[in-house]
Amino acid sequence: MTARHSAWSRTGRTAAALAAVAVLATACGTGDPDLPEPETPAAPEEFTAANVDAWLDATVPEMLEEAGIAGATVAVVGDGQVLTTRGFGFADVDGGVEVDPAETLFRPGSVSKVFTATAVMQLVEQGLVDLDADVSEYLDFDIPREFDEDLTLRHLLTHTGGFEERVSGLIAFEGTGAHLREALATDPPEQVFRPGTTPSYSNYGNALAGYIVERVAGVPFEEYIAVELLQPLGMDSSSFEQPLPADLADRMSNGYASADGPAQPFEHVGTPPAGALSATADDMAQFMLAQLGARPDGVELLDAATREQMYSPALDGGSLAEFAGAQRMTLGWFQEDQNGHRVVGHGGDTNWFHSHLNLYPDDGAGIFVSFNSSGTAGTETLGLRADLMAGFADRYFPGETEAAVAEGWSADDVAGTYYSSRGSESTFLSALGVFNTTEVTALDDGRLYFAADPGTQEPGVFEPVGGGVWREVGGDRTIAVRTEDGEVTGIVHDAAFTLLPLDVERELSAPLLAAAVAVLLLALLAWPAGAVYRRLRRRPGPGREGRVSRALVRVGAACAVLAIAGWVAIVVMAMSLQEPSAALIRTVQVVQLIAALGLIPAVVRFVGEIRRKAGWRAVTGTVVVFLALAAVADFAIEFHLLSPNISY
Repeated sequence: MTARHSAWSRTGRTAAALAAVAVLATACGTGDPDLPEPETPAAPEEFTAANVDAWLDATVPEMLEEAGIAGATVAVVGDGQVLTTRGFGFADVDGGVEVDPAETLFRPGSVSKVFTATAVMQLVEQGLVDLDADVSEYLDFDIPREFDEDLTLRHLLTHTGGFEERVSGLIAFEGTGAHLREALATDPPEQVFRPGTTPSYSNYGNALAGYIVERVAGVPFEEYIAVELLQPLGMDSSSFEQPLPADLADRMSNGYASADGPAQPFEHVGTPPAGALSATADDMAQFMLAQLGARPDGVELLDAATREQMYSPALDGGSLAEFAGAQRMTLGWFQEDQNGHRVVGHGGDTNWFHSHLNLYPDDGAGIFVSFNSSGTAGTETLGLRADLMAGFADRYFPGETEAAVAEGWSADDVAGTYYSSRGSESTFLSALGVFNTTEVTALDDGRLYFAADPGTQEPGVFEPVGGGVWREVGGDRTIAVRTEDGEVTGIVHDAAFTLLPLDVERELSAPLLAAAVAVLLLALLAWPAGAVYRRLRRRPGPGREGRVSRALVRVGAACAVLAIAGWVAIVVMAMSLQEPSAALIRTVQVVQLIAALGLIPAVVRFVGEIRRKAGWRAVTGTVVVFLALAAVADFAIEFHLLSPNISY
């Protein structure tokens, strides 16, 4: 659930990475980038209901058809009015129920975070909370602190609280309601970055801000949102409640993996402030008008000064250093400027619903879209949303961005392998960081090439602007490189995400693990094959001496292979939000431990073969198996596979 790419539903990319682990191979490539040619901005189209409807009719149905998406809903506002709200496709494929923008509820996912941020800013306006006070002033439980600096609401709303990611409990498919305090206070994620320094998108951080709203207001978060945000705007078809009230539940769109798949169950978000909203397009149009301060009835959620504060970057170079040169987080919004126009936005994903909202504060316009399916390609809606938002900007708000200035860090200095800050550092999911990496290549002309741009999952090229900032060729997105003592320490992209350099030890861990498991598999196959060969050739087998150690080494090798296979299955389940049981995780840990203990008989066998003068082949084979077992054990220790804490 992010501004550009999925925060909750990245199963497609993760599954691909895990498949690579399963087959014990990694591959990467770049190829020649296909760059767009610069175009002269066209004159803006007439921004009217008729024109917008014509554009949507020519665009959205084709998108749904090509991507295998069941339905979509869209709202567009401008000039202080709702220009249009539209429904496309089906809310219930089997029942033939079409999407109705006034009646059909969708799940906007992390667009919910903008509502949470608005609630926080209402309390700021009233003087009830301070953006820069330590959050401990408002909480009734302790959260992990690894740094002396204050942790503030400003940090929580800009995704710079420093928390690692957690997946467990994020979404469930049945339940009677979320318990926000319990979800936040029970085994919270570790703080792995200094507050205010490293953008790293955090559902936990935003939900913590929502709990502060609950604590300070003295009412449940869902009730506060209903009374202070939804009711004043007449958003009577929207709710954060889970499950939905009966009068809304029957109007909820089904969610689908793809248009030809079965309807999926209603998703229960474990931390409601981060993504539990259900709403119609009509209601989202009212919210956009309020955010723009443009409702005809004059109803406002925030005064003009507070809205402007929300739209402005919330952190500067004092804490972000060079990162402040790229697009930044505001107080709850992402900077997503396009064509020289100021744009703030937020995206959101659940398993089945995929949404995006863009506001043009200076132009008094906004657009919201939500799809109720992931599409046949799994991550198809990522590109569709970006295309729709870019098409809206190019059609109605064209313009030019500033020319690039070729200076600053060279591409060669930045090139390398990176992993996302938005991951786990203290749980077994930390292993994903070495498989789900981003390759940055220096082109001959001094630009940077991403084989898979982490913000779009498409090939991307960035040219230097100056001061460590690089701009997307053919686009408006920027990245910034931070350095320390002449070394790159990170690349910030899409405002709330940071790529961290993969050190040599971690970079080698994946191929070493692959090689180790391959060796153990070959050894397991070689032992029975050798026995058959000796029987056919009527050659003597190994003597009784060392038989026990040989058997125990084989047990260790088999357990090592089984353990890695078990972890692949567990991680796939976890990233698919299927909640692997504690019993399953503990069982795999026991198997992993037995594999590690296999190092002992491997040493005993090696010593015995040296004493018996078993020959270089036998000794070499034993050493290779020992090294393979050691590599698997080292990986297990490095990435917390044997940790007593099995939170994730």
